[in-house]
Amino acid sequence: MLSVIVRIVVTAATLFLATSCKDGKTAAAPKAIKSASEYFTISVGDQPVRMQLAVEQPNNMRELSRGLMGRRDLAEDQGMIFVYQYPQRMGFYMRNTPLPLDIGFFTKDGVLREVRQMFPFDETSVTSARTDIHYALEMNQGWFERHGVKPAPSMTSDAGAKLDLKALGEALEARGFKPENYGLRDEAAR
Repeated sequence: MLSVIVRIVVTAATLFLATSCKDGKTAAAPKAIKSASEYFTISVGDQPVRMQLAVEQPNNMRELSRGLMGRRDLAEDQGMIFVYQYPQRMGFYMRNTPLPLDIGFFTKDGVLREVRQMFPFDETSVTSARTDIHYALEMNQGWFERHGVKPAPSMTSDAGAKLDLKALGEALEARGFKPENYGLRDEAAR
């Protein structure tokens, strides 16, 4: 009886290994999906920033609406980027947010177009002037100026600081999102 059980176990193990191997290699374990609280290093111009991602999700706006609410401190090079599926005019306010912040608005090509100040607990909407904004980055107030991260000088210029879209696409993938759903089809493929 024991030899029958041993043969069944050996056969099952052999079948398992045969189905989990391809060309002599073991199948890779799926990567763990990172949470909204994780930080990703993504550059803006030549400045590396440790960003949390607040991502627009169909039927779930929790990450976007929560943002940095309740946060009492933020390291100098930490921030939160808001990632939307489609370009639009964006508006943000500071409900339950005790930190003074700046918000940078970026177009789909990753060019910084505008920087606006936001003040603690101010529920007045800070709205982008442009209607083609795809990403918004909140940083400590004055961060953009202190680091020389400047927006494009005019509506038609592409000379502003650029967001590293390849790194943003990789961060979205690590969070379990498809970069192409957020305007990053070409950048994620590079």
